[in-house]
Amino acid sequence: MDEHTNCTRRAFLRGTGVAAAAAGLAAVAPALPNFAAPAAAKDGPTEKWPWPYEKLDPAVAAEIAYNEWYRGFCGEAVITSVFGQLREKVGEPYKSFPIDAFVFMEGGVSGWGTICGSLNGANVVTNVILGPRIAGSETGMLMGSELMQWYSDAKMPIYVPKTPKIDPANIPITVADSPLCHVSVGRWMAEADKPLSSAERKDRCARVAASTAYRLVELLNAWKDGTYKTTGVINASKYGIQAQNDCVDCHGKSVPQPPQAKK
Repeated sequence: MDEHTNCTRRAFLRGTGVAAAAAGLAAVAPALPNFAAPAAAKDGPTEKWPWPYEKLDPAVAAEIAYNEWYRGFCGEAVITSVFGQLREKVGEPYKSFPIDAFVFMEGGVSGWGTICGSLNGANVVTNVILGPRIAGSETGMLMGSELMQWYSDAKMPIYVPKTPKIDPANIPITVADSPLCHVSVGRWMAEADKPLSSAERKDRCARVAASTAYRLVELLNAWKDGTYKTTGVINASKYGIQAQNDCVDCHGKSVPQPPQAKK
């Protein structure tokens, strides 16, 4: 586990003394988003990228995400941990962003156990703030990819909340080795011997969202400082097909082999 992967417990514990919580956040605006004023382009209008960003405290973002998970679950909680604060610090276009619309990320997208909602939310944030690939830069996508790998390798959950709802001793730590909700949660449930509906499983996922928010803000702050160098990769260029790095958990001997591109 390298320095990018190891989001240390010591760093979390230092930061959790910082007073902040989701209670002070502005309510989510019900209006449709006015994302940004269009900028001229040869092929028609496009959005202005990147969106304005002010550095945030990772520990504050983590605390917000942990508490917000109990209202809007993983993806919405991670988005709120960043955009909720930027509504106060920056204003528009964040005030018009419909954060509650992203509650569908719960349970790996509408309960289907695909990409963890925390990672879904983090990718929304990176692509909005750094700009999407369609705008001419891959940085937002690469930061999202870096977070996917970090999540897969990290001993989760890392974050210990300021006021935990469940005794931390009842929350085992596991490595998902996958960005998939189904695998991540399933491995934890097997280790903890707790069902999906248990209070312990819920708190574990709230802490995973908080852990992801913490790491996300660390990377965004480095980008803002001009010191960010991504370790993210686009796996399609490596495998010849869109893929994660651990296929055998689900596919076994039936991993699909893409045909080789013609030279």
